[in-house]
Amino acid sequence: MTRHTVPVTRPAARRPPVDRDGSGWHLPVALVVLSLVPVVAGSLRLLELAGGPQLLPANPRIDASPTPVVVHVLAAALYAFLGAFQFSARLRRRHPGWHRRSGRILIAAGLIVAASGTWMTLFYPDAPGGDLLWGIRLLVGSAMAASIVLGFTAIRRRRIAAHRAWMIRAYALAVSAGTQALTQPIGETLFGTSDLSTALSVGSGWIINVAVAEWVIRRPAGLRARRRRAPATSVRPL
Repeated sequence: MTRHTVPVTRPAARRPPVDRDGSGWHLPVALVVLSLVPVVAGSLRLLELAGGPQLLPANPRIDASPTPVVVHVLAAALYAFLGAFQFSARLRRRHPGWHRRSGRILIAAGLIVAASGTWMTLFYPDAPGGDLLWGIRLLVGSAMAASIVLGFTAIRRRRIAAHRAWMIRAYALAVSAGTQALTQPIGETLFGTSDLSTALSVGSGWIINVAVAEWVIRRPAGLRARRRRAPATSVRPL
């Protein structure tokens, strides 16, 4: 007697929900690493202002009015590090209360970053980069503050997608100093240290971050769907 095999379908194994903003902790850790260079540089400047050794080039503008720098560095470090973990969808799902509480802190910190950066642009004289970089800095500070306000307004109206998009844009602008730590030396090496080359190399850091942010926000729905697709049913003999 011949033994026959009968194909039997089994339910597909359940996958854990896909983290659309990064797999596990990979993206938050990458964002923390991106922020390390400017945060470390800012910390060294704070150390100098507190009477420690001078480890960075002298900056008479900061020495004459250090308070905005202190406020900016502390708020930016908090915004960069705490904000990085908002990109973990897993953390947001498991701890929604933490997400809301830390979000309120980030709104305040982000507005302080934008305001202090704008203040320094307006009142610190003779900054490198000339009029072009001066205008770019004003535009970036205003855009970051506007993005945070629009993101807050969106979540108050329960518009989750809009809230996510505006907060991603604000964060991308805030952590551009990490990207500029790469673009500025490259620009100075290739084109020198003129005001124009400084403005273009620093400005390119913001452009890169904004471009990446817009790609994340506008990723094709088909790409996300393929990542969520369940495996095909399996067949086994009886």
